[in-house]
Amino acid sequence: MARLFKNPWWVVFGSIIGLIVGSGPISFFTFGVLLKPITAEFGWKRATVASATTVAQTLSAIATPFVGRAIDRWGIRRVSLPLIVAFALTTAAISRTVASPMVFVSLYALSGLASSGQGVVAYAKAISAWFEARRGLALGIAMAGIGIGSAVIPQLTQLVIDHYGWRGAYIFLGLITFCLAFPAVALFVRMPDKLAGEGDDRIAGSANDPIASVPGMTAREAATGSFRLWFIGLAVFLVAISVNGTISHVVPILTDRGISTHLAALALSISGLALIGGRIVSGYLLDRLFAPYVAACFFLVPLIGIALLASNWGGTIPLVAAMCLGLGVGAEIDIMAFLIGRYFGLRNFGEIYGYMVGLFVFGSGLGPLVMGICFDKTGSYKLAFGVSVAALALASFLISRLGPYVYPARGALRMAAVSPATAQ
Repeated sequence: MARLFKNPWWVVFGSIIGLIVGSGPISFFTFGVLLKPITAEFGWKRATVASATTVAQTLSAIATPFVGRAIDRWGIRRVSLPLIVAFALTTAAISRTVASPMVFVSLYALSGLASSGQGVVAYAKAISAWFEARRGLALGIAMAGIGIGSAVIPQLTQLVIDHYGWRGAYIFLGLITFCLAFPAVALFVRMPDKLAGEGDDRIAGSANDPIASVPGMTAREAATGSFRLWFIGLAVFLVAISVNGTISHVVPILTDRGISTHLAALALSISGLALIGGRIVSGYLLDRLFAPYVAACFFLVPLIGIALLASNWGGTIPLVAAMCLGLGVGAEIDIMAFLIGRYFGLRNFGEIYGYMVGLFVFGSGLGPLVMGICFDKTGSYKLAFGVSVAALALASFLISRLGPYVYPARGALRMAAVSPATAQ
């Protein structure tokens, strides 16, 4: 099957399809449309429901580096395919929730643990291995799948809720995850033949393991030999907790102001559409401009969006705010993958990127809880808005201070390149 789809852009195509139903669109972007139906049935506070997302995202964050390391060792399909099945089943199982917060949180926890295999790590590793000079564009196009899913899945979820309730929505989410992601990974997403045996059957660590010849740092070297991993990690965490925390509450924020549920869901979808644009534009710019400066600019865009939401202006302003939020979070995942490749290499890309994605996922899970607590304690989101603006400003500053690439594109001008041994 690998020989049938030799063109590397098939890997990008498969990644788009798989990421349409990635853990972000399925678990995170649907949270806003599911929040009020669940609280209405059980009478729970918003922070209680949000805590389930926090637990799920925390477990996913813990599991993601191990998934990345497993992918480095055993290949993409052997690791991802079983976890896609598990994620689909555990998501559908949330529909069986009874009137117990503990049961609800536990079901979400299982789904979150399995979601680590249906995140961006496997797709980003495959694309980074296939593409060099056009890596940024390929990553941006592939990660646009998350934007497509973020725009479409909440709308479909709201439609299912209208006809079959929130329980039917979880069954729908599990079913569509399996039907799209499993065949996409099985058919299209793979490593180049020079880096993996047929069907991902290579034996890592053997004398013939081609990964051993790939340039790059170990996770320990990346963490102890430079400040860069820590700067990237902190910036990723700050953006995730601020932007995704706000996005997860966009529907409640707007409906609290008297805006209809469907218009609020439209704002969420606009955020998803902007996410597509953010990924493609950022990917294009990453191949042409210095990546940390591109990242710094994109991290400031959601700051504008949060400020607009905090202003409480009506009209089209909430839609513009949602678009700004989508542009910011839309750029983060592929920028993060690009930075990991350029500063730490590809040898242990899955593990190192897994740690960064883990921080992103943890921040994404903590953000909704923080927003929910702020609302429950103060009756508004103003405090959370202010902290988020400050966090995004700090993230932009940190990411702009990374310095020259350690592993620039082969054949490119190496004006600012430094060797791994001298990188600090």
